[in-house]
Amino acid sequence: MPTSTIELPPAGLDPPRKRWTRAEYDALSACGVLHDEKLELLEGELISKMGKKRPHVISLRRLMYWLARVFGEVLVSPETPIDVAPADNPTNQLEPDIVVLKRDLDVLTSGNPRPEDLQLVVEISETTPAFDLTTKAALYARAGIIENWVLDIPGRRMIVHRDPQGERYRSIAAYSSEESVAPLTLPSACLPVGDVLI
Repeated sequence: MPTSTIELPPAGLDPPRKRWTRAEYDALSACGVLHDEKLELLEGELISKMGKKRPHVISLRRLMYWLARVFGEVLVSPETPIDVAPADNPTNQLEPDIVVLKRDLDVLTSGNPRPEDLQLVVEISETTPAFDLTTKAALYARAGIIENWVLDIPGRRMIVHRDPQGERYRSIAAYSSEESVAPLTLPSACLPVGDVLI
């Protein structure tokens, strides 16, 4: 039986982590290092975009179809890398599940769509709702993205963020599967939330 105790360091001291820049991320992608794994650069960390389960895939398809019908196919794009606020761009390369652009993506021949090019950013959240509603929402708000939807699959609701101010959205509303939501830039188009859920 041991007779002495071991002093442990204070809780919360993690080993140093490598923080990645967008330039490093792009270099890794260009040389094929990341080709087998779907990663997203978020706040300097490489985050695995986990495999999508069936509810996510079905909701993505249904929501893409609805958005393409109301906005037009050329304005709706899945998993498109976007820019965020200039101060956040060096350590972030976000790829929302869906973006709705203000103009055809083909017109943007260099660089990512910028916040002013976006009408709506959508995250479909099956396993990471808290992450999408905090970390990602804060980045979108700082960028001034006018509207961010998070389809919360486990909660069976659509959470709508509007009116970005600083690091947060001043207007956040949850719409249940029995309610409908309309995009800020197209208020006449009503989406029954239950129609994109299974």
